[in-house]
This record gives sequence, structure tokens and C-alpha cells, in this order.
Amino acid sequence: MVHSALGMPPEAYFATRYAVLRQPLGMPMGSERLPDDAFALHAWVEAKGEVVGVGRAHIIPSNADGSGKDHDGPGAAIIPSFGPLATGLASRPAFQIRQMGTLPAHRRTGIAGTILETLEREMVQIHGAKTGFLQAREPAIPFYESQGWTVIDQPYAIAEIGPHRSMMKVF
Repeated sequence: MVHSALGMPPEAYFATRYAVLRQPLGMPMGSERLPDDAFALHAWVEAKGEVVGVGRAHIIPSNADGSGKDHDGPGAAIIPSFGPLATGLASRPAFQIRQMGTLPAHRRTGIAGTILETLEREMVQIHGAKTGFLQAREPAIPFYESQGWTVIDQPYAIAEIGPHRSMMKVF
């Protein structure tokens, strides 16, 4: 069952976010938290009472280009800006998808697609969003492309996490 919430999701959501995205990289507990989690839209899927997939979205402020800290803890890497926002070529309001992940035993079952579709739909409905952005880890790019997202830049690395590409989708 898919759930969504504006503001803070349950702690089980953060435990899954950590287990999928940060723990495999040897990052400390707490690195799965973002400074604006209390203001973001979160979506997650539960199966048999367990959170098995997560994702979040937030509106990118009108004076921002999408760059920022990778997490809320010490030593956070800086993530780069999105070119179309930095140059003023993207329609606003714009949102960013972050922290998408599915537990390994539940991958390739449609969970990520359900979470992504929920976040996209609600960002358009709630905020009137016109453009979406995300920074995809290299292995996730084919998934996002299958969902209508387009690569918009050259490869780059986010410290401690690895190779990424920025992607965009117009709504």
C-alpha cells in the first residue's frame, strides 16, 4: 500500500531510507536525514507492515538553483545546481525528487514507479509544479528514463556516494 504525507513520515520510513541509501555506503545513522524533511512531501510503500520503498520531493525555492548539502550531518557533500534552474530556462514552480530507494528483496516489482508517480502527481496537484529535477545514481538512470525523465548534463560524482547524472521532467 502506498502512503504519502506532507511533513514528517514515520520513523520506519527513515530506517528504510538509511538501510537502502546510506548504510551500504558505510555512512553513519543520521545521514539519511535532510534539513527540510519536515517540509517535504514523502511517499512510501508498505508490504506486510514493513516500509519497503521510500522517496521524497520538495519545492525548489524560486531564488535557488537546486544545489545544496547532501544530508543534514557533518561532512555533507555539496550537490551541484541544475543547469536549467541556474540559467533561468526552467518553468517554475519546480520540485526535486530525492532519497528514492527500495529494499533489495522488493526491487523490480513496481514499487519505485508507484512512489515516483505519487510524488510527481502530488507535487503538480498541491504546488502546481511545472518542472521536476533529480540527481540519479548511474544505475538508476534507465529506471528514470523509463518514467519519462531526461538526462540534462554530463556525469559528475557526489562525494561518498558516487557517479550521478541530473535529470529533468516537464509536467
